[in-house]
Amino acid sequence: MYFIGITGGIGAGKSEVLNYIRNHYSCEIYLADEVAHQVKEPGGPAYEELVRLLGQDVTGEDGIIDRGKMAEKIFADSALLEQVNQIIHPAVKAYLLEHLRRAEEAGETELFFVEAALLIEGGYLALVDEMWYIYANEAVRRKRLRESRGYDDEKISRIFASQLTEEGFRESCGFVIDNGGDFQESCRQIDRRLAELGCLKISTRKREEK
Repeated sequence: MYFIGITGGIGAGKSEVLNYIRNHYSCEIYLADEVAHQVKEPGGPAYEELVRLLGQDVTGEDGIIDRGKMAEKIFADSALLEQVNQIIHPAVKAYLLEHLRRAEEAGETELFFVEAALLIEGGYLALVDEMWYIYANEAVRRKRLRESRGYDDEKISRIFASQLTEEGFRESCGFVIDNGGDFQESCRQIDRRLAELGCLKISTRKREEK
């Protein structure tokens, strides 16, 4: 089984790429942001430590950590934000590695993907077999974010400034998918790389099994 990280700047089309892979290959796909929400739910590995750090008032009547209250606290205090990250990030990695272990034991999938814009900064290069950079040029990304999310240029520029540069992504990633044009070409790039790894599309495998 191959453990592959998917990263890239906002608006590059990471979700679109993953949807294609999900529909055409035997794989498990995890979004690091979604896992981060799971680990801080009641009963999750990060929940009690976060409540002790942030205070009981960060939870709602149902005991669930209120995202708005949590954000209000941590983004006003950089030291507190760092403490929260030191709780959540290891819990996310442990969650992913446990699910990777289970997937390897089950032997039913060939590919295990994790996606996040901050995989490189989060230390995932040491965990994955390959890191893929989903690339689209700045003009394309801006257009996508204006049309799909309604972001204005000022907000887009702030987000871009907070993420790795194109050079930073390329330096750390072993494979680059140019997702700035025809998506069918992006799919061909994905298929070529996975074929090099010996992974067959589901439709191809079914034909060969007949």
